Amino acid sequence: MFQSTTAIKKLHALKKRKKVIQGGTSAGKTFGILPILIDRCIRTPYLETSVVSESIPHLRRGAMKDFLKIMIETGRYRDGQWNRSALKYTFTNGSYIEFFSVEQPDKLRGARRNVLYCNEANNIPFEAYNQLSIRTSGDIWIDFNPTANFWAHKEVANQPDADFITLTYLDNEALPQTIVDDIEQAKEKAKTSEYWSNWWKVYGLGQVGSLEGVCIKEWQEIKLPLEARLLCYGMDFGYSNDPTTLIALYKYNDAYIFDEIIYQKKLLNSDTSNLFKAHDINAVVYADSAEPKSIAELRTLGHKVLPCTKGKDSIVYGINLINQNKIYITSRSKNLIKELQSYTWMKDREGNTINKPIDAFNHCIDACRYAITSQLQTPNKGKYNIR
Repeated sequence: MFQSTTAIKKLHALKKRKKVIQGGTSAGKTFGILPILIDRCIRTPYLETSVVSESIPHLRRGAMKDFLKIMIETGRYRDGQWNRSALKYTFTNGSYIEFFSVEQPDKLRGARRNVLYCNEANNIPFEAYNQLSIRTSGDIWIDFNPTANFWAHKEVANQPDADFITLTYLDNEALPQTIVDDIEQAKEKAKTSEYWSNWWKVYGLGQVGSLEGVCIKEWQEIKLPLEARLLCYGMDFGYSNDPTTLIALYKYNDAYIFDEIIYQKKLLNSDTSNLFKAHDINAVVYADSAEPKSIAELRTLGHKVLPCTKGKDSIVYGINLINQNKIYITSRSKNLIKELQSYTWMKDREGNTINKPIDAFNHCIDACRYAITSQLQTPNKGKYNIR
């Protein structure tokens, strides 16, 4: 059964046009915002509401699933009013709630609306939000897990027409005790490593994640400029548990741009070849030299794939090379951005940082290293050739 929670009461108390909701895991953000939007649609004829997230699969797993559950549990759902192809529910008074993703440019620049809900907005580029917000006449809801500061903090939360609140799992009384127990286990784990300390801070306490100890700190998001010049690609192989990744490296004025092209698990080399063709990958691809068989097979399939140069401390060398240059990341590189926010240096037993990164959150970053190292490294033992 649907249950009212402290989170819903706090959300009801927000009065300003823009409502920025920062929260940890299972804080009831989505399950709190959607009932408010549903009630407004029922009370207000011809109200047009858009729920937007990073992708349609993401919406199906999250906000859309929660919406249908709430409608059914509150006895409001009518099957004939739910358009499965348009992902749009129309109420008897002419109001509707539609679901679409930022991957649909016609929707971003399309019809206007009364109410906008950006779900898990840290996965939505600012350019997309800006297009949506200027076409919204009424309330704008923005929620997210605070893995790092992003445009919602910098461009919205500090504005005079914005409310800002933080929710945690403690605001969600509907949460099963088993999930509460799982979350609170992280409180003890937070004493054991920087990873768990940061996890508890973000997902337990709903606070902005710390960038302390992150391997690559200085980078900015950017929309890929037309003037950027493609240099090469970097590739890291995966299969069952790890994704295969392909990152494009561009030169732009005095800076370098990384652009995520492929991030997918369970790819055979033939699948990768097909994706190369779909993305028109014609420049040289520098791939993990630990996979000579896969490199040879991709070359046989007609692709310019070369092994990257590895040596002693090549991981740290590649990280340092990235840090010594001005770096941009395209806003659409969602998985790469997540890795950059989580890829940290290891610590010894005394808690001191050591010059070795954790072996996690590195699939896109490894591809970045292969690309930039192969571009900037001269044959003379790692001397830099900055172009």
